[in-house]
Amino acid sequence: MPIYNIRGIDVDFPLQAYDCQIVYMEKVIQSLQEGKNALLESPTGTGKTLSLLCATLAWRKSFGEFSTNPSEEKGWGSSQPSSSQSVSSTPPESQRSGLPVIIYTSRTHSQLKQVIRELKTSNYRPKMAILGSREQMCIHDDVRLLRGKAQNHACQYMCKKRKCRHHPPVSEFVKRHNPLGNEPFDIEDLVNIGRTKGPCPYYVSRELHKSADILFAPYNYLIDPGNRRSLTGIPWSKAVLIFDEAHNLESICADAASFDLPSTYIASCISEANQCIDLCGKKLVTEKSADKQFDPDNYAILKALLTKLEKKVGEVVIQSKEQGFTRPGSYIYEFLSDLNITFETANMLMDTIENAAQLLEEGNNAASGAETKPKGTVCRLETIRDVLNIIFRDGGKSHSLFYRFHVQESQSNYSESFKGTTSRTLSWWCFNPGLAMQEFEKLGVRSIILTSGTLSPLDSFALELNLDFPIRLENPHVINPDQIWVGVVPTGPSGYPLNSSFRTRDSLEYKQELGNTIVNFARIVPDGLLVFFPSYYMMNQCIECWKSMSHACSTQASTIWERICKNKHPVIEPKQSALFSHAIEDFETKLRDQSTSGAIFLAVCRGKVSEGLDFADQAGRAVVITGMPFSMLTDPKVRLKREYLDQQAFKPKTNLKGLTGEEWYVQQAARAVNQAVGRVIRHRNDYGAIIFCDERFVQQGRQEQMSYWLRPHVKCYSKFGDVIFTMTRFFREKKNSSLLKPKKETFSVHEHCSVDKDRVPEITVRSSQSPISLVSSAAQSCSGKPRLLIQASTSRTKIDNFTPLGSILPANRATLPDKFHKLPQQFKYFKRDLDSHCEEVVDLTSEEPVNSLLVLKKPKVLETGNAHLEGANKRVLPFSLCGQKSEKKEVIMGNTSSSTCGGEVESKGSAFLALVREKLSKAEYNEFVGFMKALKSKTLSITPVLESIAKLFSFPGRFSLLKMFKDFVPTKHHEKYEELLRVHGSQD
Repeated sequence: MPIYNIRGIDVDFPLQAYDCQIVYMEKVIQSLQEGKNALLESPTGTGKTLSLLCATLAWRKSFGEFSTNPSEEKGWGSSQPSSSQSVSSTPPESQRSGLPVIIYTSRTHSQLKQVIRELKTSNYRPKMAILGSREQMCIHDDVRLLRGKAQNHACQYMCKKRKCRHHPPVSEFVKRHNPLGNEPFDIEDLVNIGRTKGPCPYYVSRELHKSADILFAPYNYLIDPGNRRSLTGIPWSKAVLIFDEAHNLESICADAASFDLPSTYIASCISEANQCIDLCGKKLVTEKSADKQFDPDNYAILKALLTKLEKKVGEVVIQSKEQGFTRPGSYIYEFLSDLNITFETANMLMDTIENAAQLLEEGNNAASGAETKPKGTVCRLETIRDVLNIIFRDGGKSHSLFYRFHVQESQSNYSESFKGTTSRTLSWWCFNPGLAMQEFEKLGVRSIILTSGTLSPLDSFALELNLDFPIRLENPHVINPDQIWVGVVPTGPSGYPLNSSFRTRDSLEYKQELGNTIVNFARIVPDGLLVFFPSYYMMNQCIECWKSMSHACSTQASTIWERICKNKHPVIEPKQSALFSHAIEDFETKLRDQSTSGAIFLAVCRGKVSEGLDFADQAGRAVVITGMPFSMLTDPKVRLKREYLDQQAFKPKTNLKGLTGEEWYVQQAARAVNQAVGRVIRHRNDYGAIIFCDERFVQQGRQEQMSYWLRPHVKCYSKFGDVIFTMTRFFREKKNSSLLKPKKETFSVHEHCSVDKDRVPEITVRSSQSPISLVSSAAQSCSGKPRLLIQASTSRTKIDNFTPLGSILPANRATLPDKFHKLPQQFKYFKRDLDSHCEEVVDLTSEEPVNSLLVLKKPKVLETGNAHLEGANKRVLPFSLCGQKSEKKEVIMGNTSSSTCGGEVESKGSAFLALVREKLSKAEYNEFVGFMKALKSKTLSITPVLESIAKLFSFPGRFSLLKMFKDFVPTKHHEKYEELLRVHGSQD
């Protein structure tokens, strides 16, 4: 496997790395070495997770070997330890004393499972542990059937009473099985161990984390202070915190520091306090206990305080139902002081609530006769404890500056007994997600790395978290420009504007136009089509309209909905989480149905379909965004957040302009769009279309908020007919290219070798008359030798002749790309159709930049007897800057009028490329090459490319490149380029 030396660290990578992976790993290692925070965006399909793991573990290994003992038996199958597995007398914490520990978190357990799967593909074997909830890990016959707090209470009760047979053997089991954690495992593996060997998986994981080199856990184990305190033995000053899939981290942090307390919930807490008083009375009679836990006076005081709280919330004067009652965050202390709830009394109340939870659990189990079969109790009083913890955190009030106190009226849906009644909700909302991040700074952690495929725009993300991120990265994608179609569709088939804003979204004309637009896409797009709406309300309104509306110009009676269903089976994202898995299964089933051209999934931005699901290949050939998913401006939380940010942004004391409320509002919607778009193009060889059906996406500001990798591909269409034409051609070409690659016509050096297809950088030499391509690769196969893939399209005659590559190469072999020289002689062949002849070769689709490109001119003589070319006019042209076909009048990015590149232009282009490679980093050079390829294939307009190239050349020491590049800019664009020179000239 390749080993890459990155910033002095040898990184053992299991595959031939993409350039973007090298850049990504470099940023990770820089963050770890310098002890700085990093914000890293890399699109799905670029191998982000594997790169992150390999770079982090390589850096960790540079400090010393992992805590795993190489002499130990790997795995955990043996029931007794071998001699090399003797019980260690050294405490686990000291085994990693002085060494860094990595805490790798993600949002869900399913995401962590994918991360561990990637760890298994690497060569690194650190001591690992994974934390999870009882819901995933409990193996007790009765407790595992419960959920949430009821399950937690039942578990704690059974362990306290020593009635769970799985809990006592945990400590001894971990000591006797040292190899546990030496090999990657996930929660399912841990559960299987518990079922076969006996120990509780939940508590085994708590023991393992004390000696782990890398710990996997959901976000809440770091963000929630209580869970964080349970991570004993972590040397925080040497800890590296990784938040994967971090695009929602700021909202998760803010929600974790906030609370909403409905008055109906307070009423239930009063009822529980009353139950505690009754239970204590019975205890005093039967057991005559003097334990303070059974003192009814404590619960009587708790009940009285809750009753006063309920009354006080009800007495708040709300003058406007829409506006509610709002005060600064510090008002909460004044509000509670009237109830005698202060810093001093809050701790006593929390102790009383802790005792109440235990009392209710025991009382309910005793009442139901469930001494061996726990009933499980949901103690609502614990919510009051959590509220007090948030309000009186750290014994200070300074954090209240980032909060707002709010009371509003609403219809209660809390329980059947309160349903339909008017309820009030007391809220204390945190508008600074950075509070959680500041906790990590106080702990002195070494580095915090936030990464995802959709973090853009990075500036606003960093401002929201109120944390310094000196190291940042927005990675390009690994796909070629011809693998993606991206278009903004401002109008529908009849020319009516597509705009889902509040002013037009409810109009019949808009919904009909959008429906007819989707009918066309359902007809063109093969297999799976995803359509995302801004909200459930919009989706339901549109579907209802389409089911009743027919095409305005149609003579048939079929509705829009029926015409959609004629091409694709529909699936609608359910609002209820319990039904979601059924919807996914339904979509997969309908995709396989051969009676139509696939299935269409109608979903919602910020819904479950847009988060973390993989619609690769046929499952997602196109995604349609029907509008900007803005939050409701009338939502009190949104309104107050905007007001808070405006106040912070324009504070007179600071010179730095912060994020305004409007900027936050727009960027939240943009990030939701980016997340939905990320459901397609899931790997190197995937392809698909991304369609923005809203005229607002034409605006440059909207496009700048798209993910970095997507921006160069965006094209705005003024006519709907052009959309249909270009998209039809795109999918037809993709279909034809897949048909032109039969498995029997692909040859490799090691045909039985397992090689990742996604790791094959290709040089494709195309002929305008012969449907033949030579695909060569300098990528390493599993034997470590270069391999050559020879690929032929369908042809009129049988292809059974080979021409030695050497017979058509120029005499000056030194001018050819190194990849050709590295190929073994026996594989230097290419196939060709005897009935066709080669024209000038003009295309190069290599991931790795090269300085020259072989060009074959049409041969004067074609001898079919020995199948080799004679009299061929062979020469080498400089890459990209002289890459147009002979019939073109203008060289790409050049202003010559000759039909071919002259020697002077050719020489000038080569010299310029050499200078660019010298001045730019490898990643930047690849980015430059990508822009040139995109221009060449006409996948984007010239203006944004000029701006991007000017930005690359605007760094110190590169202004000469900026000036020289003007020679290759078409004359009609000189005025624009002169403006760019003036803008960027002062930065040198």
